[in-house]
Amino acid sequence: MVRTAPSLLLAAALLLVAAPACAQSRNGPASPTDVVRTALHDYRVVTVAEGLEVPWSIAFLPDGDILVTERPGRLRIIRNGALLPDPVPGIPEVVARGQGGLLEVLPHPDFASNRLIYISYSKPNDGPGRGTTAVIRGTFENDRFAMTDEIFEAVSQGNGHYGCRLAFDSEGYLYLTVGDRQAPPRGDLAAHPAQDLSNHHGVTVRLHDDGTVPDDNPFVGQEGARPEIWSYGHRNAQGLAIQSGTGAVFLTEHGPQGGDEVNVSTPGVNYGWPVIGYGVNYRSGSAIHAATHQEGMEQPIHIWVPSIGVSGLAFYNGDRFPEWRGNLLAGGLAGQRIDRLAIEDGRVVASETILQGMGRVRDVREGPDGFIYVALEARGEDLTPIVRLEPVG
Repeated sequence: MVRTAPSLLLAAALLLVAAPACAQSRNGPASPTDVVRTALHDYRVVTVAEGLEVPWSIAFLPDGDILVTERPGRLRIIRNGALLPDPVPGIPEVVARGQGGLLEVLPHPDFASNRLIYISYSKPNDGPGRGTTAVIRGTFENDRFAMTDEIFEAVSQGNGHYGCRLAFDSEGYLYLTVGDRQAPPRGDLAAHPAQDLSNHHGVTVRLHDDGTVPDDNPFVGQEGARPEIWSYGHRNAQGLAIQSGTGAVFLTEHGPQGGDEVNVSTPGVNYGWPVIGYGVNYRSGSAIHAATHQEGMEQPIHIWVPSIGVSGLAFYNGDRFPEWRGNLLAGGLAGQRIDRLAIEDGRVVASETILQGMGRVRDVREGPDGFIYVALEARGEDLTPIVRLEPVG
């Protein structure tokens, strides 16, 4: 099937793009007195905790604690508005190099009773400085992590593009993303590892919460295919969110130079990397893809050209920002921004930049209090904060 997404034909020209009137231009937390004005809601940026090194993922626990991963390999706790000084013990060794490190942390839907959390990371393998995407689970009690089992290890090799976002749907299935590991597109594009179902390059994976494979996964029983795979032909999805009500699996994934995408991950569907796409080679600007469309390869529902460096993705379903309810919030690294995407019938019908210029956005989450929490990353060696957006008026 070839589907032309409405946001592709005229790109941003078809969308409402409104930058915040008071977007911050400095790299650091805004003062609580600053008001950021957007089309539907005004808000203040309030610092939650400071002193983190490349915070990658935010998770909320029922007792009010907030867990934050630091990419160099530390799991941290924010309690009663303060970052505890010591990292959580029990975290395995990670490949903290380039894009690798300690990545996502996600509580089990029944965490209150089973105390299980899931962690994705770049696991060392194949020699010094090299790794693969892995997911472990374990109990979190008395501020300690005790690993119980490894539920997934990707069959992949490369220098970066690990993925790896995690999300549970309402039925308890666990979804995770694995990047293409920076395998270069050369020669026969259809022979790229992201087009090969015998490995985990550039895929979305669907598992039971214990790591076993659901019987209704699309490639179960297919010779030469990994049964964990849900969809394939992705580049590097660093945003993952489940839409409430529909259960649709939304991804944001990095394009090369240009062509960041929003995709709805559908079972068994090929999303085309690197055969089709909208980006070009870094520096030279030369063509990568054979085309932008091809029969049997799915189109994104939205693209960013130029790229914003997508990372962190969440649907907003709270009451604090009622006019944003049901909208998708997409973070950007290079763009240092959050875009709000209005979704109707699986399509992006409007877009607005609601935050910009405060630092690289690693994660975006709706907190249990209905505020929007953001993990920011500074350039260089600066330590950076977790902040939240609070409505004004």
